[in-house]
Amino acid sequence: MQKMEESKKILIGGKTKKRISNLIIQIILIIMAALAIFPFLWMVSTSLKGAQEAFAYPPSLIPEIFRWENYKKALTDLPFDKAYFNSLKLAVINVTGQVTTSAMAGYALGKLKFRGSNVVFGGFITVMMVPYTVISIPLFLIFSELNLIDTHLAIILMTFAYMPMGVFLCRQFIMALPDELIEAAIIDGANYGSIFFRIIVPLIRPALASLGIFSFMWNWNSFYTPLIFLNSQDKFTVPLLLNMFKGKYTVDWSLIMAASTISIIPVLIVYLFAQKHIIEGITITGMKG
Repeated sequence: MQKMEESKKILIGGKTKKRISNLIIQIILIIMAALAIFPFLWMVSTSLKGAQEAFAYPPSLIPEIFRWENYKKALTDLPFDKAYFNSLKLAVINVTGQVTTSAMAGYALGKLKFRGSNVVFGGFITVMMVPYTVISIPLFLIFSELNLIDTHLAIILMTFAYMPMGVFLCRQFIMALPDELIEAAIIDGANYGSIFFRIIVPLIRPALASLGIFSFMWNWNSFYTPLIFLNSQDKFTVPLLLNMFKGKYTVDWSLIMAASTISIIPVLIVYLFAQKHIIEGITITGMKG
């Protein structure tokens, strides 16, 4: 009886400790979530305030007067529709190209055995360590000689020239696939192209989806690359156009926050509809190295 009571006490004590630890973890996660979402809430709040109220002290999250006209002014003061179209066009082209080429390169490096494959993959890993700004300088000089400055083609080529993360993600995912699938297809007479399109691509859809989503977010929010290569306002992307709300002597933060709120809508929509694929793709690609 005494042993049974001691066992019960140990069991109850273990459950209590587990509940306390779970509660602490939940509190920490709630605090981290609040810290992450607060800047977004403050951005939306500032977008609905006047210029003076935006810097009022003490600050208030809820505006005294909701100035919805800030959104209308942000859309009409600058050609936002053109910038939206430019950003969407570049994002779609770059995402399609990155997903396609990364999947093919990942398949070659992950499953095709050829001399120097490890060296090639090591080169991709090395490129991942090189800062993006380092390769932008020589590429700018090259594109200047090719008369590609102030064209969207320069941004597309720049994006294609720097995509080691996509190749790494696809390779890790493809390496986790059993070799027996490819061996069985070869026995049945399939070539490497048929194996890739009929077997590999359907199996790596989660990785391609997560890569496409990350690529879309990166391309949509890209500021540095368009800033280097674009000069004409009619070719500007959304991040570049947002920068034009800054005056020489003053900055209307209410309009900037309104325009910023409008600019993140496509990213939020993509993420909300595809967050399952993001989690699944990252989880599976980390299973095998």
